[in-house]
Amino acid sequence: MSERETVQRVMAASPEAIFAVLADPSRHAEIDGSGTVRGPSSAGSRRLGLGDSFGMQMHWGVPYATRNVVTEFVPDRLIAWQTLAPSPLNKLVTGRVWRYELEPTPEGTRVSETWDISSEAAMSKPFVRRLAGKTRANMEATLKRLEQVTSERAAG
Repeated sequence: MSERETVQRVMAASPEAIFAVLADPSRHAEIDGSGTVRGPSSAGSRRLGLGDSFGMQMHWGVPYATRNVVTEFVPDRLIAWQTLAPSPLNKLVTGRVWRYELEPTPEGTRVSETWDISSEAAMSKPFVRRLAGKTRANMEATLKRLEQVTSERAAG
């Protein structure tokens, strides 16, 4: 099994409209296809930038929190963040990267979402690898929700 999974979807929305949602942690629960993201740890909307850190309240059987650091950032084209677990879990389950690439097309924007566990903590890689099939389905659901959210904004 690969350490990376990528899904793509072409959306009618502009790269700028899509990027605005991805770069605002307060919008992540709205587009999350897994149902695990509850919302940001800090209230309010903000636009992320390279090196920024943001917390997320999560729930997967039990509530937990993550800290995420923006590792790649090209306005309206690329954003990626690495998800880190709080100590002492940071030695066990931490390090995956979520990456979104936006490419203008005649139909709108091709959005590629990549889940990359190559930098995942060694102890958790076998467990995380088993999630790949479910993660891929969740990513497809995320892109569908992202398309719905950005289409609604364009229409309204």
